[in-house]
Amino acid sequence: LRNSDIITLHTPLNRETRFLINSNNIGFMKPNAFLINCARGEVIEIGAVARALNEGKIAGAAIDVFEVEPPLPLDHVLFSAKNTILTPHVAFATQESMIRRAKITFDNIYAWLDGKQINKII
Repeated sequence: LRNSDIITLHTPLNRETRFLINSNNIGFMKPNAFLINCARGEVIEIGAVARALNEGKIAGAAIDVFEVEPPLPLDHVLFSAKNTILTPHVAFATQESMIRRAKITFDNIYAWLDGKQINKII
């Protein structure tokens, strides 16, 4: 955390990762660091992140997942946090990813129609 300019989270939520990013760990981050959470909402302690943003302890945050699925209440602490981008659990949905997703789906359908199997689920 001390040396990172960008911290991006991609981890499951479990006992070890719940509130992994909290006020203590935020204290190790550089003031010009950016935090991106694409994991699970409770991997970060939202109140601590909002305070860090408003106090200039970190430079910015992009949050795509929350403890409760959107829509968030209008008084949610992150709506007033500085330098924050919030997305409603759809950050993956770029034009490129949706086109790729459709191509993979159709490739699998056509392969199945030809009696072949591309993606094997085990």
